[in-house]
Amino acid sequence: MHGLMQDWPLVCSRIIDYAGRQFPAREVVDRSIEGPIRRTNYGQIRIRALKVAQGLAREGFKPGDRIGTLAWNSSRHLEAWYGIMGMGGVYHTLNPRLFPDQIAWIMNHAEDAALFADITFMPIVEKVAPLVKSLRKVIVLTDAAHMPETKLDNVVSYEEWLGGLDGDYTWYDSAEADASGMCYTSGTTGDPKGVVYSHRSNVLHALIAAQVDALGLGSREVVLPVVPMFHANAWSIAHSAPMVGSKLVMPGARMDGEAIYELLDTEKVTLSAAVPTVWLMLLQYLEETGKKLPHLRKVVIGGSACPRSMTQKFRDNYDVDVIHAWGMTEMSPLGSLGSLKPQMADLTGDALLDLKEKQGYAPFGVEMKITDDDNRELTWDGKTFGRLKVRGPAVAKAYYGGAGTDQFDDEGWFDTGDVAHIDADGYMQITDRAKDVIKSGGEWISTIDLENLAVGHPDVAEAAVIGVVHPKWDERPLLVIVRKPGREPSKEELLAYMEGKVAKWWMPDDVVFVEEIPHTATGKIQKITLREQFKDYRFPTA
Repeated sequence: MHGLMQDWPLVCSRIIDYAGRQFPAREVVDRSIEGPIRRTNYGQIRIRALKVAQGLAREGFKPGDRIGTLAWNSSRHLEAWYGIMGMGGVYHTLNPRLFPDQIAWIMNHAEDAALFADITFMPIVEKVAPLVKSLRKVIVLTDAAHMPETKLDNVVSYEEWLGGLDGDYTWYDSAEADASGMCYTSGTTGDPKGVVYSHRSNVLHALIAAQVDALGLGSREVVLPVVPMFHANAWSIAHSAPMVGSKLVMPGARMDGEAIYELLDTEKVTLSAAVPTVWLMLLQYLEETGKKLPHLRKVVIGGSACPRSMTQKFRDNYDVDVIHAWGMTEMSPLGSLGSLKPQMADLTGDALLDLKEKQGYAPFGVEMKITDDDNRELTWDGKTFGRLKVRGPAVAKAYYGGAGTDQFDDEGWFDTGDVAHIDADGYMQITDRAKDVIKSGGEWISTIDLENLAVGHPDVAEAAVIGVVHPKWDERPLLVIVRKPGREPSKEELLAYMEGKVAKWWMPDDVVFVEEIPHTATGKIQKITLREQFKDYRFPTA
């Protein structure tokens, strides 16, 4: 017996239709690339997205064509996204922090047919476009007055291009399973891998993300996604916020502490999301100026582990709740969030901070387990480490072009490459990437725990831990430190600060100080580069 419900496809055009009809005047504010703060609303974004779809269709772009975007978070970028999806195309977000030859490789692999780009990135476009055989048109997200000079063919300013269109267009009749977007992994080892989102997965993920115990979005929220749209859909906010009518505030290219504070304050932002490095800059700015955060209630922190000291500062100094989150491009991206279950509601002090150090529990739509190297499932006791595997309706089942098949099994489980434990209440904690964990004397040491501990020292700006060869123990931890400006902590001070807070055999064997720590294009510490940098290092006590 079948249900007697309507077949109402879960396609992304329905999201912007809903926002445009139910919340037409709800603002979308951005710091434009040209400089001034710009204001529009969901009603206008829907109309302009229809024009984008109309324009692409008129110029011969077909459903299934990959359309690249090389842009910061802005209303124009959002319009382009929904327009691309609305004509049956596949938005393909490109990370501008990659090298031009990497961007060209990714565009060629995806066979991008067109590109929407911010004026900031035109020097990159000039280098990349001639290398991409499939690229037929570049649309620069600006107006005629700010259009940069270029020698490239088939380049037009966005506003001029839209000016010739009336928006009299009917969305393409996409199926739920059709591709709607693409995002490539950062490719720290080997070539980047393409993740292909479907309309169904994006809509379901947006519904999951908007839940109270996930991002907690609603029509009365004012949301600032500092996390860029080229990082796995801005953690779904580009879909979830229009779906529920949240006011959107987009930071554009400026993500320094002063610029983020200005938007938080003037737009009365209640919720924001970013990686820890952004919040470090904001907290430093607040400490220097003495400013407060009267409107902000919650920040979602992911991308890398959130230091305990950061959670404590937000709570104690600014009355802001930190939601520690974890996810991956392959998961659309949310995998877990550190909301409080009823039995944790009364936790305070160190017990609450202990819980918030974990990456949280999986929302509905994400199944999670840990296994040993022989794929035997391990117990949820909060101590036993294992390989973290996931599956669900917004989790990839394969990479574009068939790469990385060893990460997917016949039961649908995706091996995340992370090492983690899960406690009896379902709260998961990442202890390392499988390739970064230190194996010392047959035991595992978590580099993330050591890094989070070290960065809590008041004189430390950033910390990284890598395993270095040891003649007796195979590997031992080396602590790499970037000092805060004007501070001079010694090796002895740092080790004394850490002593007693972790198992004695976890303690770093040495500390080195550097001017900067290398990062990947997605802002994560680049351990592979650090290991190369210190490949000839020998512990003084070895």
